[in-house]
Amino acid sequence: MANYDYDYFVIGGGSGGVRSARIAAGHGAKVALAEKQYLGGTCVNVGCVPKKIFSYAAQFSHEFEDAPGYGWNVGESKHDWQTLVKNKDAEITRLNGIYKNLLENSGVQILNGHAKLVDTHTIEVDGKTYTADKILIAVGGKANTPNHPGAELAVTSDHIFYLENFPKEILIIGGGYIAVEFASIFKGLGADVTLFYRGDLFLRGFDDILRHGVKQEMEKQGINLVFNNPAVTSIEKQDDRLAVQLSNDSAMTTDCVFYAIGRSPLTDNLGLDAAGIETDENGLIKIDKDFKTNVDNIYAVGDVSNKIQLTPVALAEGHALADNLFNKDHKKVSYENIATAVFTIPPMATCGLTEDQALEKYSSLRIYESSFRSMKFIMAGRDEKTIMKLIVDDASDVVVGVHMMGKDTPEMMQAISTVMLMNGKKSDFDRTIGIHPTSAEEFVTMRSVTRTVSA
Repeated sequence: MANYDYDYFVIGGGSGGVRSARIAAGHGAKVALAEKQYLGGTCVNVGCVPKKIFSYAAQFSHEFEDAPGYGWNVGESKHDWQTLVKNKDAEITRLNGIYKNLLENSGVQILNGHAKLVDTHTIEVDGKTYTADKILIAVGGKANTPNHPGAELAVTSDHIFYLENFPKEILIIGGGYIAVEFASIFKGLGADVTLFYRGDLFLRGFDDILRHGVKQEMEKQGINLVFNNPAVTSIEKQDDRLAVQLSNDSAMTTDCVFYAIGRSPLTDNLGLDAAGIETDENGLIKIDKDFKTNVDNIYAVGDVSNKIQLTPVALAEGHALADNLFNKDHKKVSYENIATAVFTIPPMATCGLTEDQALEKYSSLRIYESSFRSMKFIMAGRDEKTIMKLIVDDASDVVVGVHMMGKDTPEMMQAISTVMLMNGKKSDFDRTIGIHPTSAEEFVTMRSVTRTVSA
């Protein structure tokens, strides 16, 4: 048997890599983890965590507006961007330290530097080589950038959390969850926001009830939504502003241009060719149901692989892989009924199939929909709607899709995802007694079919 430096070598210190490394070490494996930038990966440093902090900050402006309806006189409010950034940085530093301690306390050796594969069992980290029996690639992804003159003047999600000054006007380009979340965030913090999306309606892949609902609420807040927009052809510095030239020969100026046009796997200079690792047409590493690449001893999890790109998925994959490799378990990760949320204001969340997806799988569906104003907003005088939708397979009565937009939606959807994993039926929802008064009780009191649809 070959004598290797390590039983397990993890390339990448994000959520999936850190979890897999420490679980493997807990099973007695000799483990090293290489990370060139920061522990915690995208989620902790330039993703989920700081985004949620910024979202919380943005929500205060709406709370101040609603307060008089409840008898509060809050006076004039003013937001300080530098304070938010400073406090966010302190929290991220704290979390980086927690990740470091978790690894070190588990016995994982941390190597600070860029790692790349030399062959199927050899890894080079900043000029020094190591060998390993098994290797995990968990390097995550990076924000896509455009290719036009002046593109370097724009920012992406890798930069947006560190802006020196708050932009009074911002142009956001994109139509995915990052674009719409930051449109809500910057509007809530006081900026004039314009969002460009090249298609008819953003949030492609989500159920139409959510896509239209978010659009309506964003428009109510004064966010300027421009669909089927012309492409940006150049950006130039113009005093303290940015001049944006568009493909239809029109132009505009703004303080900040933020590109949220998707992400790509962070596989630059990773040595995939040297190890013979196959990728798909998008550059994502191909893996099987056991997270194995086409090379027997090399695995991949998280955003670098061709599975679902969500932090909790990476955590589950990394954990299962370590258990299977070093504790001889046979764990699988199910990719069905994974709940997800988009932290717009108001937020939206979903679990299961959209109506279009369900029609491809089931011959007949019952649709239950509800739209109402939350009790909180009636007192406040705010015209913000909560919307809910249940999609039911008529033949089995199983709930195959749940979609919601409204206050506290992500918290509700986490619990509902458990019901869906158990193949919960509409009759199960019906016999559940609600908590009153809550928005969540609407899910268990929707008795009347809104409509039926057939394939």
